[in-house]
Amino acid sequence: MTRTEPSPRIAPVAPPYEPEMDAMLRRMTPPDAVDVLQLFRVFARHPLLAERMMPWGGFMLGRHAMLPLRDREVVIDRVCARCGAEYEWGVHVAAFAKAAGFTPAQVQAIERGRADDAALTERDALLVRLVDALHDTANVDDDLWAQLAAVWSEPQLLELLLLAGWYRAISYVCNAARVPLERWQARFSA
Repeated sequence: MTRTEPSPRIAPVAPPYEPEMDAMLRRMTPPDAVDVLQLFRVFARHPLLAERMMPWGGFMLGRHAMLPLRDREVVIDRVCARCGAEYEWGVHVAAFAKAAGFTPAQVQAIERGRADDAALTERDALLVRLVDALHDTANVDDDLWAQLAAVWSEPQLLELLLLAGWYRAISYVCNAARVPLERWQARFSA
């Protein structure tokens, strides 16, 4: 059965783009991308905001961040799944799951499972517990914090917290603006 998607509340800008808009969208888009992401085209409705967001997003996903790709993607995928943000979850799963070394069972466990899911590594399970605690309480209890601090440095812990918050904000935009799904992205399991 095909799921029908609701109409966007904020429609992505459509080509042809004005020269300034085109230049900004090119800077936002990874070099190997087929098209400009729908999300970036939604953000382009507020060009100044989009320009200001690029350095932060680039840092969190770039080579200067201290988190390994897999840790980053566990957090992003879990945050987006918990928020019901199929757009951002599906883009990240399609773009990064293989590079992060996720098995199909791990993708499913991060999406719908619990931290004690047998498919998850101990490290992945700690990250799932972190995201779930932040999602449910906006806090981390002392026991979980001690376990996290035994694995990640203070700078990495700060990145984990901010990464989770950033993708919660991105999830809000995806859901509330009803960003259209990409043709190629992964979809939530039924």
